[in-house]
Amino acid sequence: MNKHIKKEIDFAGRKLILETGELAVRADLAVKATYGETVVLVTVVAGDENPDLDFFPLTVNYEEKLYASGTIKTSRFVKRDGRSTDDAIIARRVIDHAIRPLFPKDYMNEVQVVATVLSLDDSADPEFLSMVATSAALHGSVIPWTGPVTTVRVGLIDGKLVLCPDLGTLEEKSDLDMVVSFVGKDKKFLAVEAGANVLPEEKILEAINFAHENVDPLLDLIEDFAKEVNPKHEKHEYTSKALSKELLSAVEEIAGKTLKRIVNQEFDDVDAKEKRFEIEEAVTSKLEGKFKKADMQRALEEVEVKMVQHLILDDDKRVDGRGIKDIRPISAKVSVLPRTHGSGLFTRGSTQALTVATLGSPSMEILIQDMYGERQKRFIHYYNFPPYSTGEVGPIGAPKSREIGHGMLAERALRPVIPSQKEFPYTIILVSEIVASNGSSSMAATCGSTLALMDAGVPIKDMVGGIAMGLIVRDETFKDFKILTDLCGEEDGGGYLDFKMAGTRSGITAIQSDMKVKGMPIKLLPEILKQSKEGRLKVLDEMEKVISKSRGEVSKYAPKMYTLQIAEDKIGVVIGSGGKTIRDIQERTDTEIHIEDDGTIVVASMDDAKAEKALEIIRGLTHDVKPGEVYDGEVVDILEFGALVEILPGKVGLLHISEIANGYVKEVRDHLKVGDKVKVKVLRAERDGKISLSKRAV
Repeated sequence: MNKHIKKEIDFAGRKLILETGELAVRADLAVKATYGETVVLVTVVAGDENPDLDFFPLTVNYEEKLYASGTIKTSRFVKRDGRSTDDAIIARRVIDHAIRPLFPKDYMNEVQVVATVLSLDDSADPEFLSMVATSAALHGSVIPWTGPVTTVRVGLIDGKLVLCPDLGTLEEKSDLDMVVSFVGKDKKFLAVEAGANVLPEEKILEAINFAHENVDPLLDLIEDFAKEVNPKHEKHEYTSKALSKELLSAVEEIAGKTLKRIVNQEFDDVDAKEKRFEIEEAVTSKLEGKFKKADMQRALEEVEVKMVQHLILDDDKRVDGRGIKDIRPISAKVSVLPRTHGSGLFTRGSTQALTVATLGSPSMEILIQDMYGERQKRFIHYYNFPPYSTGEVGPIGAPKSREIGHGMLAERALRPVIPSQKEFPYTIILVSEIVASNGSSSMAATCGSTLALMDAGVPIKDMVGGIAMGLIVRDETFKDFKILTDLCGEEDGGGYLDFKMAGTRSGITAIQSDMKVKGMPIKLLPEILKQSKEGRLKVLDEMEKVISKSRGEVSKYAPKMYTLQIAEDKIGVVIGSGGKTIRDIQERTDTEIHIEDDGTIVVASMDDAKAEKALEIIRGLTHDVKPGEVYDGEVVDILEFGALVEILPGKVGLLHISEIANGYVKEVRDHLKVGDKVKVKVLRAERDGKISLSKRAV
């Protein structure tokens, strides 16, 4: 389709333009979207039918290009853009969560969505623009999809909700950063990703409703664009991969009774695993030659999902016997590892997160370079999900996007309670090892991280806990549904919503949700948030039984940090020419020294005495010596015409031969030698640093 089509509107103070027909003309559809001076190209392509595929292979890529902001990579050896940043991975996950449930369940052609940032106006949000362009591309293409999706970013600045705020203002002043998506003309709730500065549930609901009320212009724009691109709204015909009723009935007849006992947890984990193997063998042997083995496996999963749904909706029971609002048994521990700086083990049911906190000097911050420039980050949370956590065998290596997403969710949840660098001058790294998982591991990581931080002596502003909510529905009319507190693995697989929310007792700090249905009525959100808060408070109650406030000091194995404030014009004195002075201080005292642009100096050392020595040297270097001051100095060199005396660490003055004694002094060495302690008075202190001293005047 090479016809050039262009649609535009004014939205949230900027012009928003959708175009096609100019770039990437061989894609199923390519949309060039412009917002302010940010330009994004989104392409959508569907692959040919593959009879061997038994799942829907959707791939979403979000490509941040350094050239978009006129940036060249600082590496001397590699100038090509590298792997996606964590933020770019989060952006592509947000797109994925919004579009995935809108593809037909029986459609299994490969689909790839690529969003490429071509030009960056760092005040105009490329992620928001990518969401709009993706929706327009899929809605206007011939790829089967039941959109459109409308997405906006909402901030809370000076107490006022703002639509698609300037990114700089969002970063510096906003108490909320929310990306929320709706689907269709009735604008059903679809997905949300948010970080909040401890906001009450009422304010979060207000923000979602604010977005809901303001997406109509986007809906009209996408509809108008798609109508002109694809007037008849034609979609590819495809071979349905839906399982036949015959296969589902046969599988249920063979495996139904055992599956029901598994769903009702009549077996322990080991026996349940063995029973699953037995029924898979029975189904395969009895139906071999009639159906594909992959379809038999899918049928087993589908039959089990229906049983889970029936158990909850009809029998009002959960797979582990809990009530709808009940939370699995919780236990918490701290100081579980002897040599780490802080550690916490959080267990909920059979989900376990072991989090370790490591403290380092400010110089250990991570340096991030992306299309927004270079920035430093001092608080980091990593999340690892090894295969043994689910009792499986698999590769261990670089983190996948799910691990990065879950790690960033917990990091976002904790960020509002982390003390500032001035309050606590450490780089903080948390690593959550999910050692066992049966649902809600990201929220367990959040809880485990809180425990580890407190155990490490990090003076966090409040405790943070999290809980995952689920939703089971009869059908997409939502006439019959159940909201589940503390989603477990089987319910996640058989449910339609995974709504994770973390926060303190006072309010919310992070939300992430995705669903498997094509949106849900927005009126369900108040009850979900209310039930989530009730669950979160119970989780915090259990955590507080173990540790209720941060330890008064950091671990003996952690470096100690000492802070000193100097005048900004003295920074160069401490650093010295080419860094010579600061390197010399570090070598002499076996410390690590970090200097901020505002004159804050942080000295890191495992030894208090060495740190104090470094501070003493810095105080000496930065002290303005004044005439009349008296010092206890040390002779560091003998000259023909006098002696050099160090009166402060790094500050040396000249004691002239005429100022050594009241009488005549013929030879300096007759009165002084290197190492002598002498009391001297400052006669003159020149602007160029020269200092004249007198022993006689004392």
